[in-house]
Amino acid sequence: MIDLHSHSAASDGILPPDQAARYAAQKKLTVWALTDHDTVAGLPDAAKVCVETGVTFIPGCELNIEWPTGEFHLLGLGLRRCSKELESVIDDLTQDRNQRNEEIISKMSADGIEVSIEEIKSDFAFAQIGRPHFAAWIVKKGLAKNKQAAFDKYLGVGRPWYVPHHGADLSEACQAISSSGGIPVIAHPKSLYVSWGKMEDVLLQVKEAGVQGLEAYHPGIRPGEGIRLEKIARKLGFFVTAGSDFHGQGVRADRHLGRTCGDKEIEERFWLEELKPRLGDFDFKNTDWLTRPENQSE
Repeated sequence: MIDLHSHSAASDGILPPDQAARYAAQKKLTVWALTDHDTVAGLPDAAKVCVETGVTFIPGCELNIEWPTGEFHLLGLGLRRCSKELESVIDDLTQDRNQRNEEIISKMSADGIEVSIEEIKSDFAFAQIGRPHFAAWIVKKGLAKNKQAAFDKYLGVGRPWYVPHHGADLSEACQAISSSGGIPVIAHPKSLYVSWGKMEDVLLQVKEAGVQGLEAYHPGIRPGEGIRLEKIARKLGFFVTAGSDFHGQGVRADRHLGRTCGDKEIEERFWLEELKPRLGDFDFKNTDWLTRPENQSE
C-alpha cells in the first residue's frame, strides 16, 4: 500500500512523527508521505524511522493558501530540503497562526473561559497549534463531547470563537516548494467550494500559478467525484495523486492510512506512474533529512 497525504503531531495529527512513521511500517505501507500543515519540523524524525524500516519516505508539507471561498491547501511532495523561500512562507503562516490563536483566546476570555496558549501547548509540545488543539482542550474541559462538537459549537465558521486564518500567495508557495526540490500538488480540490461548472477554469488558473499535480482521490469525496476530478486533471495536464489525509487512529472514522474515498486502497499507480517519475534523481533514503539542516525551521 501507499499513501501520499498524512499528518503527525507536528501539526494536527495525534502520533509524533517517529511513531507515525512506525505506524506506516506496521500497516505495511511501501511508500508514505508526511505532509504536516505549515511545517517541516517532523520530517527528520520520520525519515530516520523510514530508513530503519525500509519504507520509502516522501518528505512533504501542506501549506494554507489564501482563497476567497472554502479552503485551499497545497501539498509539497518530495521536498529535498527547506529552502529560504519555504522557510519564509512557513514563518509567515506561523506568525499568522500565532496571532489567530491569541484572538481565539481573547474571544474565549470574553465569554468567561480562561486559558493561555501555554496551557494549550502543554499537551502538544511539538505541534503547530491551531483550532484542532483548541478543540481537544475544549473536550478535555468537558465543554463539548468531541472535537467535531467543539467546532460545531465554538470554533467553526460563524461560531463565537472563530477567527479566520490567512494563507500564503499561491505563486509564492509554488516557488517555495519548487526551490526546496518538491512538487506542488493541490490537495482535495473540492474543498475550494467551486461548482463543477467552474472547476476547469479555476483549476487552469491554479495550474498557471505553478501547481503541477492534483489530488483527485480523498476520503472527503465520493469515488465518482474522484473519477471526475481525474478526468479534469488529465484534460488540463496535471498529474494525479491520492491520499488518506490520515491524522491518527480514531480522529476521523472515514480516514484510514493507505485508503482513500470509498475506503478503497490507494493504488500504486499514483506512485509508480504519477509521482515517482517526476521526482527524478530523488534520494529515497532521504539522507538530507536525517540531520536537521541549519535553515530548517522548528
